[in-house]
Amino acid sequence: MPEGDTIHRTAATLDRWLGGRVITAARGSALSPTACDSLVGDSVMAVEANGKHVLMRLASGRTIHSHMRMQGAWHVYPTGRTWHRPGFEARLVLEAGERQAVCFNAPVVSLANTPAVDHLGPDLITEPVDFDAIAHRVALQPATLEVGDLLLDQRVAAGIGNIWRCETLFRHGVHPQAPLGSVPSPLDLYRTASKLLRASTWGRRDQPWVYRRTGDPCRRCGTRIASGVVGTHARRAYWCPVCQSLPPPSAGA
Repeated sequence: MPEGDTIHRTAATLDRWLGGRVITAARGSALSPTACDSLVGDSVMAVEANGKHVLMRLASGRTIHSHMRMQGAWHVYPTGRTWHRPGFEARLVLEAGERQAVCFNAPVVSLANTPAVDHLGPDLITEPVDFDAIAHRVALQPATLEVGDLLLDQRVAAGIGNIWRCETLFRHGVHPQAPLGSVPSPLDLYRTASKLLRASTWGRRDQPWVYRRTGDPCRRCGTRIASGVVGTHARRAYWCPVCQSLPPPSAGA
């Protein structure tokens, strides 16, 4: 699943490619023929990211809202250029003269006056990050909630996916299944995740400490990295059994 940093780079690319341009053609299975026709003559004013959502703001006041989930992606091409993915995967094709943007395989593509993103927590990439609002949302969570699940909850803070969940927890020595009540300062996790996401957005990404390194030696202590499907999201997490030991059952009770 694309994470917040990937989505912000996607939005920036689309903004450079289409921003300020008039839509000259639109087609695709994501919208009705009538909706596609209504896009012609409208202008792309700006393309923004909110967590894992791409929001294409139009001069008419409407927004093209897309969510990539696991397989979705936006590509940009000169009009007429061969695509890198098969045509049957195209959900929406927008042309602005000699420029074209294609949304492939995104399960959520809609045209609305008000896109449904109000449920999201503060975006961890767009500065300034509202950490006070995040702290308030964290305080509403049960102390028994696994911290790995907490970090993936986009209603608390938007942008963290599995990569940055694992890398953030390693840096703080926290096991993904540790209960929230056992973590001394949960907000520090979000501050670290925000720094990692922003650095990756602008192309600065270090070698992973744990992500997809099952069986490899920990870069800090040499213990073999463990992994497993954990939490209500059933996502595979990666951790060092020594650097991120699981607290005893009573911790956080």
